[in-house]
Amino acid sequence: MKYYLYNSLANNGIKPDFGPDVTPVDAVGLDYVEYLKGLAPEDELVLVGGDGTLNYFINAVKGFELKNKVWFYGSGTGNDFLTDIGRTPGEEVPINDYLKNLPTVYVNGMEKLFINNMGFGIDGYCCEVADRIKEESPQKEIDYSGIAIKGLLFHFKPCHAVITVDGETHEFDHVWIAPTMKGRFYGGGMNMAPEQDRRSDKLTVVVYHCRSKLKALMAFPSIFKGEHVRKTKLVSVFRGKEISVKFSRPCAAQIDGETVLNVTEYRAILRNP
Repeated sequence: MKYYLYNSLANNGIKPDFGPDVTPVDAVGLDYVEYLKGLAPEDELVLVGGDGTLNYFINAVKGFELKNKVWFYGSGTGNDFLTDIGRTPGEEVPINDYLKNLPTVYVNGMEKLFINNMGFGIDGYCCEVADRIKEESPQKEIDYSGIAIKGLLFHFKPCHAVITVDGETHEFDHVWIAPTMKGRFYGGGMNMAPEQDRRSDKLTVVVYHCRSKLKALMAFPSIFKGEHVRKTKLVSVFRGKEISVKFSRPCAAQIDGETVLNVTEYRAILRNP
């Protein structure tokens, strides 16, 4: 039997219409490990949601051997995972293979897995501002591009950054973004690491650095098509198994779209089996 796990607190509390032959399960407060232990070997699980749903699941079952087939049904606002693997929301996608060999990030005393990225810089700032908007106006649609543009022009101040990749250190001034990527996409369709393969044994860190706000703003739209990496005076790309990023002042960060405040550094590691 297939069990469809959905978040009753998402989508303004509207329960998805799964049809008459589906067994829906409200995942709010659910102990995933205990739930999985109670399934028969032939039972299958369908996760309904977006990138945040996937991130919650991989951390909830961390260290547990998944014996059941797991599917993903994209219905959230963020679907960068599906975009990366060439699939679309509204279809059931088998994901067991994608849940293996995931990277771990260490930040602010936390240890978490991520499936898409660990972001740091103006991307984290955008998530921080979006969280405030959602608290004040839950029904309001979030304009992430608008938040980013205003941040570039007025609110976000770039940092000095120390980037260490597999023991080799690089330093940059005027850094706006320094995410570590497991997949290619983040931020709702931004092709941040166009050469990254999520099945690879390495991660990609992309450093977007520019003294001029105007130049940084003009080049920003090129990220959506992955063309920013050609601008080698503004963008530096490194690949490795262990990546650490340290900023000169605290900034907001995000893990698969979930905000982490007051971050000065993080360390991401991909341990191969």
